[in-house]
Amino acid sequence: MNAPRTRVQRRPVHGVLLLDKPLGLSSNDALQKAKWLLRAEKAGHTGTLDPLATGVLPLCFGAATKFSQLHLDADKTYEAVARLGVRTTTGDAEGEPLDERPVPPISAGKLAEIRGRFLGAIQQVPPMYSALKRGGKALYEYARAGEELHREPRDVEVHDLHLALVTTGDGAPALRMVARVSKGTYIRTLGEDIGEALGCGAHLVSLRRTATGPFDLSRCVSLATLAAMTEDERLAQLAPVDTLLAGHTRVTLGTEDAGRFLSGLRRRGPWPNAAQVAVYGSEPEALLGTAHVQSGELIPGRLLSPIEIQQILGSQEPQTV
Repeated sequence: MNAPRTRVQRRPVHGVLLLDKPLGLSSNDALQKAKWLLRAEKAGHTGTLDPLATGVLPLCFGAATKFSQLHLDADKTYEAVARLGVRTTTGDAEGEPLDERPVPPISAGKLAEIRGRFLGAIQQVPPMYSALKRGGKALYEYARAGEELHREPRDVEVHDLHLALVTTGDGAPALRMVARVSKGTYIRTLGEDIGEALGCGAHLVSLRRTATGPFDLSRCVSLATLAAMTEDERLAQLAPVDTLLAGHTRVTLGTEDAGRFLSGLRRRGPWPNAAQVAVYGSEPEALLGTAHVQSGELIPGRLLSPIEIQQILGSQEPQTV
């Protein structure tokens, strides 16, 4: 007879966990495992990584989930390896081969020319194997049913791109790509398009996100490392909620104005216009939420609740033994 499963006692947890997502897990699976390890009540992520991709995945807990959308627009950096000479149905190693072509000699000059062609503002046709919605269904659902739908090209930007010829583990010709790109850029599509430009086709065999916005791998923790920690050590891995608000203009309010701001009321002050503002109370010092300033008015955006603020302040107090 199986022993009953132990029920996890959830608790309020607030902050940002920078996870190094492992190979083979969906972003949601990784989120749920981290949520279970932290016994957190509420969690979300700032955009997804495919199961075949690894690397930086910021996870938001508690009050941080209110600001997770801000990082969907962040630039991202990827390292990828594309196998040359073979195209697949999905653009990566999960798909079935579509065709195989010989790989022509590729000079350093040719690589430089290709790099220049794909650097800067470009257009991409989103892949059928993507989560984009059409008629309430993800494109990959149509693709799995054997349907090919028309997709309009999208404007994206490749801010930086490095290309180098390498070989895969089994000695096949490949291209290593390091790309810093705007939101909405598909690295699989970039690899396929570069393969076509080289005249031989390509598909991704590995993909690793090394940075998203201000967060990079140096600050990440793996699920295995997290699982080996004590509960206090796990909580210590959380960055503050306002980590998500880097780059926002800071405004600090006195007690009376802070209370009114938290009630959703606009405040007047000598502030210059600003599109993104992080608002703090002064007594005690605590994040209240986001806002924007227009014509001297501080206009509330996403606000923390008084309960969330008290929980965050309580978690920052030194524990007595």
